[in-house]
Amino acid sequence: MANKKSALLVIDLQMGPLWGTYKKEEVLCTIKNLIQKAKIEEVPVIYTQHEELPGGILTRNSPYWQFVDGVSLGSQDIVINKLATDAFNHTKLQEILGELEVTHLVVMGARTEYCVDTTCRAAISLGYDVTLVKNGHTTVDGIIPAEKIIDHHNYHLSTIGTPDRKIKVVKERDIEFLI
Repeated sequence: MANKKSALLVIDLQMGPLWGTYKKEEVLCTIKNLIQKAKIEEVPVIYTQHEELPGGILTRNSPYWQFVDGVSLGSQDIVINKLATDAFNHTKLQEILGELEVTHLVVMGARTEYCVDTTCRAAISLGYDVTLVKNGHTTVDGIIPAEKIIDHHNYHLSTIGTPDRKIKVVKERDIEFLI
């Protein structure tokens, strides 16, 4: 059986996607803790950075497109710019994961029901094992409150899988990287 190797995928930790999100500071603390753990364990850290076409608030180099304060990218960190909710869609993410021999993604970040959800689902379809950090993603109130959106996705994503793969939903304190 092939070795399994993790990467930490940090989705859209930007000013725009995080603006007004539920428990923002608490979630950012969780995310920063796991980034630090990944760096200590020499696990690759990959950030996605969502952008929109000219005219949108997430236009490249706009204030809302920037990473939130306190995020300092290391020289080994990888940034994937994307135009879709799926971090694999028209990006080099899968190619980079292949080069790094990654088989397992630990996922966290912004906008639970959009980019976090879509990327988790795409990843298992592409053959990756996925662990969603239960307390490491957030969103804003919509038709239903943000807290319920997060709870809904934590539950339902934990029930999704393929014959070979599934999405595990695990709290930050219980995350184990495969190296």
